[in-house]
Amino acid sequence: METKDCSKRINIRFNEQISPTFFSFLNYLNYKNKGEVSFILLLFLFPLLVFSQTNTKLLSEIENLKADDAMKHAVWSICVIPVNKDTVLYQYNSKISLIPASTMKIATTGAALSILGKDFTFETKIEYDGKYDSVSGTINGNLYITGGGDPTLESEYFKRKGDSSSVVIRWAKILRSKGIKKITGAVIADASIFDENMTPDEWIWADMGNYYGAGACGLSYKDNKYSLYFNSGEAGTNTTILKTLPVISGMHVNNKVVAGGTDDNAYIFGAPYDNYRFVSGTIPANRTNYKVEGAIPDPALFCAEKLTIALKSVKIDVAEKPTTVRSLKQSQTNSAGKKNTLYVQHSPSLDSIVHLTNLRSINLFAESMLKYISYKKSGYGTEVDGITIIIDYWKKQGVDVSGLFMTDGCGLARANVITTKTQTEMLKVMAKDKNFNTFYNSLPVAGKSGSLGGLCEGTLAENNLHAKSGYMTRARGYAGYVKNKKGELLCFSLLTNNYDCSPTEMKKKLEKLLIALAE
Repeated sequence: METKDCSKRINIRFNEQISPTFFSFLNYLNYKNKGEVSFILLLFLFPLLVFSQTNTKLLSEIENLKADDAMKHAVWSICVIPVNKDTVLYQYNSKISLIPASTMKIATTGAALSILGKDFTFETKIEYDGKYDSVSGTINGNLYITGGGDPTLESEYFKRKGDSSSVVIRWAKILRSKGIKKITGAVIADASIFDENMTPDEWIWADMGNYYGAGACGLSYKDNKYSLYFNSGEAGTNTTILKTLPVISGMHVNNKVVAGGTDDNAYIFGAPYDNYRFVSGTIPANRTNYKVEGAIPDPALFCAEKLTIALKSVKIDVAEKPTTVRSLKQSQTNSAGKKNTLYVQHSPSLDSIVHLTNLRSINLFAESMLKYISYKKSGYGTEVDGITIIIDYWKKQGVDVSGLFMTDGCGLARANVITTKTQTEMLKVMAKDKNFNTFYNSLPVAGKSGSLGGLCEGTLAENNLHAKSGYMTRARGYAGYVKNKKGELLCFSLLTNNYDCSPTEMKKKLEKLLIALAE
């Protein structure tokens, strides 16, 4: 190749990309070197050559965002790579660690599909200790609900149409059909498959009492959440709580919510296993039955209480009050002897759970997967071990995890940070995984579903771009896949932290980049 010809091609490719001053300098060097551009200069130009082949609209939108006043104090990053090539189409700050919010779920759900398999199901067992007298139908002992980490037990997301009976009623009828009429002990909830600390250490106080802060319990029930229903009057006046559904036995709510604003800005404060709840903030004025959702303090105990009621409704007598293995350990009561299984409840398959986790951004589901991965390896599910296993999984797949600091599996913790380079590498690994179709179809689709339902309408990104979104205060991002005009499937990650505009305005700014990715 003659350097003079190379120079001509460079002139053509960079005519609209490089400043006139730089062009004058290039031509001067050509003249001084008699038409031969030095090898060193070509090495300098090579990154620009790659840069110039990138989508020009994308480059323009990126430059606009760089210059935007809302980004003066922000840190943001983008990384775009093709699925079938070992090149980076574009990157900006791609090795800077940023708060990913719920885009962290791609790390958890992707690893879970590969480690557990898309057909995996959780198991919940109904068991008893002591002896069973089949003649009298008496269990001389206790009945156990032995949790298997299933986050979907009586979940509203898996409620079947036309199914009016709850899972505990179905269990009660099954036991009655086996001839059981009396239990001399109690219904005991056993959630010991996971550690007792349901919420990760880095979750903040303002989150953990609310529905999205419901932690992963070894025995979850009804999405581990309840609803407070408010009446509100004129702006600035106190609200009243009409009811709590379902009713949580022993829970006391101190209501300091006032009327005002246009959105739900009420926050429920309270720790796991604590029945005291404090709720403050605002809800819209002049509303009736306005719903605010919170996290059930003790899901396992709540499940045991509901099964006890269900058993009595089908004429099975239960002598003692419902309790949990955790409470019995605290009171130093002897634990159960050998357990005998009466019934096994299977969850929906993991592919359907992953689908809802990413589509609806369900923190509980992601956290439960993470802890179960830990249980599968060690026999005990903990947050720390689950995180270690997931990071190690991605590392073994060749992903650069040097900028990844993971403190939960769902992205709710602000202590989570990841690079856009790491996220795109994860996405590329998943694109070659046997579970790719399941993973890909679980991501919200631009203009069609989930958090992307209202984005990119009427553009090439609509019904094309599949991505997990993430949002929390001063952090927003998207990570997923999109096909360009050539039909190439691209992996991308776009994260921004600490911007100076409203969340809605930031969403609109990032939408322009998402549209440009498809063009």
